Amino acid sequence: MNKNIAIIGAQWGDEGKGKIVDFLSKKFDYVVRYQGGGNAGHTIVKKNKKIVLHLVPSGILHTNVTNIIANGVVINPKNLQEEIQNIQNFGINTKNRIYISENCFLVFSFHTIFDKMREKFLKNKAIGTTGMGIGPVYEDKIARRGIRVSDLKYSKIFSEKLKFLIEYYNFYLTKFFNYRKIEYLEIFKEAMKNAEFLKKISIDTIDKLDEIKRQKKSVIFEGAQGSLLDIDHGTYPYVTSSNTSIGGVFSGSGVGFNYIKKSIGVIKSYCTRVGSGPFPTELFGKIKKEIFTKGQEIGSTTGRIRRIGWLDAVLLRKVVKINAFSYLCLTKLDVLDNLEEIKVCIYYILKNGEKVRFTPICTQFLEEVKPVYRTFPGWKKNTSKIKDFFLLPEKAKNYINYIEEVLDIPIKIISTGPERNSIIIREM
Repeated sequence: MNKNIAIIGAQWGDEGKGKIVDFLSKKFDYVVRYQGGGNAGHTIVKKNKKIVLHLVPSGILHTNVTNIIANGVVINPKNLQEEIQNIQNFGINTKNRIYISENCFLVFSFHTIFDKMREKFLKNKAIGTTGMGIGPVYEDKIARRGIRVSDLKYSKIFSEKLKFLIEYYNFYLTKFFNYRKIEYLEIFKEAMKNAEFLKKISIDTIDKLDEIKRQKKSVIFEGAQGSLLDIDHGTYPYVTSSNTSIGGVFSGSGVGFNYIKKSIGVIKSYCTRVGSGPFPTELFGKIKKEIFTKGQEIGSTTGRIRRIGWLDAVLLRKVVKINAFSYLCLTKLDVLDNLEEIKVCIYYILKNGEKVRFTPICTQFLEEVKPVYRTFPGWKKNTSKIKDFFLLPEKAKNYINYIEEVLDIPIKIISTGPERNSIIIREM
């Protein structure tokens, strides 16, 4: 029977996908990361120690799980090596447990320089990227000038491609941004140093996934960022550079739609986003500070402060449809424990007084709407580490039940604390 699932963020990222993947993957054989790059940050807490993963899938903590970085992911080789070393420093064996696709595109140092220079140039119109060069690499991919892991096997071809790419970036860096010239030899030497490491772990992941299917092994497909940052379906242009919703699973890993049995959405019990862009339910003042502090809402990748807001059912309705979620996981319930009242945005009001319950995800539109809320009394009790739904405070259960009702989808997993086992499993 097909048990394969996809774990997808349903907001602007940082929903707690890593913890959910880590929790579920102990019963799976493989975890496959299918899009994004080192701009992702999946934090798992093990025995009060934080392990932050950027490229390596979140199944790495379970020794029975093999982890695959598929073709839709862009890789900075130096960062990947450092991340694997950090994982090993935690006492985790990674040998024969991490593989990358030969078709992954490579992130070079000039990509990160260009990314940061462009954001600086844009000033108040900046997107709010992580500055890790992810966008420029995806641009190269679409423009058909990108360099892939497989190119490293052919030194002459790689050299020619790298010279052209550096020439391209030097034109913009020197002529437009008044930055120093990037030296080819410096980049080439570093790439050759990384090549041996990448060759050892690179495989044809499409063939591998087909083999896994024939062997009837189980797979979790792990997404990065969230659906509202999807390049096609998110709050464009304040989005990431890849498809973070369900479509990215297929293009980013090379499997067919029947490979996956269920798509599972992950949402916070409130909402956050980093960088620029519309945020209709954004909070300010005392409540924002309280949620920010208890939720430790600082980006694990860049250390950026996350913006805070109430749960937005209007946007979530659209995301649920886009991804055809089977059910939802609700995280960070315990962060709301001490609040006097909690709100859910149930519809928007336009300037002409019209009510909107299902909206186009359009930046200009979202910047003009006024959110209307359903207010719930806070439960004012500690839910941290509770593992049985029926032991939750009645008001907390009411809040969860309402989210299910307003989104017309069940919530089957609830996270009640940062520890990896602080989870409630309802009927699956």
